[in-house]
Amino acid sequence: MKELKSVNKGFRKKDAMQLLTGKPVYTDDLVKEPCLIVKLLRSPHANAIVREIDTTEALAVEGIEAIFTYKDIDQNQERYTIAGTSFPEYAPYDRLIIDRHVRYVGDVVAIVVGKSEKCITKAMKLIKVDYEVLPAVLDFHTALDNEILVHPEDNWSAPANFGADVKRNLVAANCSSHGDIDEVLSKCKYVIDRTYHTKANQQAYMEPFTTYCEIDSYGRLHVISSTQIVFHIRRIVAKALGIPGSYIRVTKPRVGGGFGAKQTVVSEVYPAFVCYKLKKPCKIVYSRKECFIASSPRHEMEMHVRIGADENGIIKGIDLHTLSNTGAYGEHGPTTVDLSGHKSIPLYGKQEAFRFTSEVVYTNKQASGAYRGFGATQGLFAVESAVNELASLMKVDPIELRLKNIVKEGELMPAYFNEPLTSCTLDKCLLRARDMIGWKEKGQRRVLDNGKVRTLGVALAMQGSGISGLDVGSATIKLNEGGFYSLLVGSADMGTGSDTTLSQVAAEVLDTDIEHIHVFSADTDISPYDSGSYASSTAYVTGKAVERCALKIRNMIIKTGARMLQADPSECEFDGHKVYCGERSVTLEEVAFTSVIGSNEAIEATVSNSSKTSPPPFMAGACELETDLQTGEVKVIEYVGVVDCGTPLNPNLTRIQTEGGIMQGIGMALTEDVTYTDKGNVVENSFMEYHIPTRLEVDKLWVEFEPSYENLGPFGAKSIGEVVINTPSPAIQEAVYQACGKRFYELPIKAEDIVASQKK
Repeated sequence: MKELKSVNKGFRKKDAMQLLTGKPVYTDDLVKEPCLIVKLLRSPHANAIVREIDTTEALAVEGIEAIFTYKDIDQNQERYTIAGTSFPEYAPYDRLIIDRHVRYVGDVVAIVVGKSEKCITKAMKLIKVDYEVLPAVLDFHTALDNEILVHPEDNWSAPANFGADVKRNLVAANCSSHGDIDEVLSKCKYVIDRTYHTKANQQAYMEPFTTYCEIDSYGRLHVISSTQIVFHIRRIVAKALGIPGSYIRVTKPRVGGGFGAKQTVVSEVYPAFVCYKLKKPCKIVYSRKECFIASSPRHEMEMHVRIGADENGIIKGIDLHTLSNTGAYGEHGPTTVDLSGHKSIPLYGKQEAFRFTSEVVYTNKQASGAYRGFGATQGLFAVESAVNELASLMKVDPIELRLKNIVKEGELMPAYFNEPLTSCTLDKCLLRARDMIGWKEKGQRRVLDNGKVRTLGVALAMQGSGISGLDVGSATIKLNEGGFYSLLVGSADMGTGSDTTLSQVAAEVLDTDIEHIHVFSADTDISPYDSGSYASSTAYVTGKAVERCALKIRNMIIKTGARMLQADPSECEFDGHKVYCGERSVTLEEVAFTSVIGSNEAIEATVSNSSKTSPPPFMAGACELETDLQTGEVKVIEYVGVVDCGTPLNPNLTRIQTEGGIMQGIGMALTEDVTYTDKGNVVENSFMEYHIPTRLEVDKLWVEFEPSYENLGPFGAKSIGEVVINTPSPAIQEAVYQACGKRFYELPIKAEDIVASQKK
């Protein structure tokens, strides 16, 4: 195999110095002044009807440009969704720009537009709202068939109906199975039957939701936003405003973190509406509080798991039911819940039967959305925790139990959409993690001289690489005079470094340095179509489009060079600098100039790529905790993660991705909590209350890779973005059990609960 020069090398991100030196690259940096400010007046009630709203005094405040209320929106028009997914949309159409019926604390009551935040703050206090307060459904256990309907309106619709019944508060219901799971479990010697609960989690991005809108020189609406999904924004804003998509252009500057939150059109519709109405530039920047109370956190889920094994330790079947709380609006509800089963059950390849059922319900809480892991995180917490408990019941090592049961390359995975497993080094990942953490040497539990307890835990994870048969990635490459290349993609670099890794793929094919590949990404007018940067699709789906496009450009260069040399293209070679035919050659610069001067064939190509399969990446994670049983304090001494992401396109960036995902998973397990008052208010509405772990709270993170080779991916690559968040919760749950002797079935695991477990 040819030695790789660009791929699998640790190049620095292309935008690193711009970001490091604080250059103006983010959305709010690019706002043109003067610019109107847009703020949202939000509901203080979890469920209410706006009887009347009086904006007279507020409009009189100096600097106020306009105030829009439900009176400015046809309440009977077709609704829309803000879920950033490919068309046809799977989410229900349940939103209006401003709805007279507000459905959670934080729902939009009015859009206030002014010349400064000061005048808007003053005006908001003068808006008089008369609410008819309604009873609310806040517990997702009681939402189904509750007499309180979250969406009683007649213009609710579900374009892709996954068993939805709005009159039951049911957004989606599904069932998939293989074999007779009840019979199989009845014959198992060992059965674990448990219910697990994960709460909502915040993505905790540094850059808040920010959108700037202007009317461009052609009279079109130009939306500049911190987003992962420029093409979906164009479609959704067009539907919300009732205008053709051809009137809208969407571009993305640098993004200060998304982690899935910016796969939802949280902020864009409001300034777009204002700009289209007033024909004046405007911006909206969410406050940090708004990011906590009115955004798109992870779905709260409850998972009932039954898992059984025979006397030889073979896992014969898994039965999983997931109840998901989508909140006041449907968004990603029907899609996230699927991953809780389809990205957890398939890890174990010797099953004779499985069953996965799910229900997604409305409640009067903040709407949930996409967050790294997208449902798999919740499902893997449940299934992997159950496997650890199964090992305890059987009195066997949890690593040995897994090695006996995990899926292997070449096997068919009925629970993973019946796809064959074409690349997998999961067994190697697990063995390497075992050795890195010192599993055999340390043992799972040991008491230190100071009375604290050191314990170990382990878990596995899988994800996908794009959405098979749906996601599309595209690339345009052109050779410029001077011999350098322009690479245009529609995917969004959210800080992941995807612009850099895609450049590496192109550079590898074209035998050039990545400095000669200039990337332009995420502009609906210029970029080729891309589904967006989510579902772990960029490296695998868009990366393959880049590879194929670069191969096409390479052949065009050879063809043009051959014509210049009066030779047959089959007799010519290209080394990245020259096209050769025997002793004769022409330089790339000469080829480039020939292609743009008096030529009928520019060296430019566009290639789109979609995949019928979604090869899963895998990860094994193991942790060492130190627990003080008197105070309940848990310290992560060491966390090791070993990942199979195919060929790591850029090991530096994949390592950073893995470290960041592990930290987020540790936060989900131990510190990040979302609670509500009995009135439906989010308690943790700032970083003072919502505690994410810092690097100082984890002694050692150790990440390694066990590459496989995925033939359908660019240079053998699979995805990396999401799988890395999924192992900490079940691994930490196991290690805490080893420390205190009690299993916790709800996250986060709190110090006070550990202390309580020690009281007789």
